[in-house]
Amino acid sequence: QVQLVESGGGLVQAGGSLRLSCAASGRTVGSLTMGWYRQAPGKDREFVAEIAWNVGKYNDDVKGRFAISTDNVKNTVYLQMNSLKLEDTAVYYCAARSVGRPVDNWGQGTQVTVSS
Repeated sequence: QVQLVESGGGLVQAGGSLRLSCAASGRTVGSLTMGWYRQAPGKDREFVAEIAWNVGKYNDDVKGRFAISTDNVKNTVYLQMNSLKLEDTAVYYCAARSVGRPVDNWGQGTQVTVSS
């Protein structure tokens, strides 16, 4: 079992940047596929990005604007979000899964609100 605690959400103007952090305990982030998902009001939770073996994958809507990374010393995964748009407003969730398996560990979520 992996415990995940997100931080770094907040209110930012369109075009601005935020960095989300997810501190993991119970397993090392390097041994897992770590990811970020988001859920906007009235919408289903959607995939944003994930990373395994230092290789990142991204939702097409965020590609080129967001970057996922890990710090194995701090056992933390980050999501750097640049050029934020109004439609990026959502609760962002950190997720962890073993290779080849579905997500089975979720953080509590952190709110990101992008204003005009």
